Amino acid sequence: MHIRIINPNTTASMTEKIGEAARRVAGAGTRVTATNPRSGPVSIESHFDEAVSAVGVLEEIRAGEEEGADAYVIACFGDPGLFAARELTRAPVIGIAEAAFHMATLVSTRFSVVTTLARTGIIAEHLLATYGFAHHCRRVRAAEIPVLDLEDDGDAAFRRIVAECRRAKEEDGIGAIVLGCGGMADLTGAIRDAVGLPIVEGVTAAVKLAESLASLGLQTSKHGDLAFPRPKRFTGQFEHFGSRGA
Repeated sequence: MHIRIINPNTTASMTEKIGEAARRVAGAGTRVTATNPRSGPVSIESHFDEAVSAVGVLEEIRAGEEEGADAYVIACFGDPGLFAARELTRAPVIGIAEAAFHMATLVSTRFSVVTTLARTGIIAEHLLATYGFAHHCRRVRAAEIPVLDLEDDGDAAFRRIVAECRRAKEEDGIGAIVLGCGGMADLTGAIRDAVGLPIVEGVTAAVKLAESLASLGLQTSKHGDLAFPRPKRFTGQFEHFGSRGA
């Protein structure tokens, strides 16, 4: 089984870290490759960043189709381009926010999300409502750290995340915490040990869900809105999307 993990930002060191975290939990028969677009934002911290990065995600899905990937993971907590990506393939496509929310409800009746910045916390709240998990989530909290601080100042970022997780444990009446950034993929065990709660991280959760769907032979439905896009002509820099077809 081949799972292709797409980091929608262009920071290669984060892509490598995400891939390593995924490989640690993948089954013995699973090959994990981690990639990122050639063009786009170095981090994703806004609706604008997500919109730009979504095109790169779709390019990576098309490349994965040529390689015969069995499943995909979109490794950004905003799940940018998720539904469009599902239109381009029969393989399962899992967003890490959706995966983490699902997993958290299996180990606790209530959870909180600890993410990077308050503005991305609002995006997480939108996703909780869209996916139907808002009633499970007590609070979305921000450690107020830029995403790239996870790469450039990891020790300080870790301390701020742990402090916010501890406040969530003490104040929110929860049983689990969801980490709200793919760049936190390597911190799960250390945060769990420091906080003493189940810590759900989306990259690893998505890998296990992708393995389960692929092993069950469950593919993305092509009946309805996730059918392949209708063939049409694209112009300018997106001309290749039309010329090659879905």
